[in-house]
Amino acid sequence: MVGSVPSVVIPAGPLAVPPAAAPTSPVPFPRRPLDPDRPAEGLRGWYENELGWPTVPGEPLRLRAGVRFDVLEVPTEAGHAALRHLAPGSPVAVRGDRMGLLVAAGSAEELPGILRWLEWEALPLDLTATGAGGAVEAPLPPGRINGVTAVQGAAVWVRPPVGGCEVEASLPTMSALGGGGGAPDLVRLVDTLAVHCHRARLRRACAQPLAFS
Repeated sequence: MVGSVPSVVIPAGPLAVPPAAAPTSPVPFPRRPLDPDRPAEGLRGWYENELGWPTVPGEPLRLRAGVRFDVLEVPTEAGHAALRHLAPGSPVAVRGDRMGLLVAAGSAEELPGILRWLEWEALPLDLTATGAGGAVEAPLPPGRINGVTAVQGAAVWVRPPVGGCEVEASLPTMSALGGGGGAPDLVRLVDTLAVHCHRARLRRACAQPLAFS
């Protein structure tokens, strides 16, 4: 199949209805004081105060998905190949050999339908999504929190967020399909990720030594 999506009209069905806008809180999240003697709490405060992104109590620090954003997760190899399809302000993080791409809240629910419409659902793609009710490890913002250092295998930002509302407006979304807005099209992003996930799987399969009985 071809990795790009032609300009077509999606037939009526679940994909024809854009997801609801990302839920927002009418009251700002409580501001958590930045304590220089507790760098981990300073990191939590950076996410909650500067970005308005809710976190999960406890350690390690995790961000709630499904409120301000969802996360598509793919092998790092496939993720890097898709970065050019993202707006410059779209945050991307890496944890080990996995890459997380932030997308509009509600996108995780759309993913199965998008893969089915693109005819990718029958293939074992290493493409997952975290949405409402889930959480992801909070990557360390580069150069922002003194006293906090990244440990091996911890999540780090490849493209760090620079502002809450501005970031969310640039996230890939279903509502961008066929529109003239600035947000990237979620369907095209998913198709690109699926293509590169499939290619990475084929390369791994070809690299396996042949077994002889």
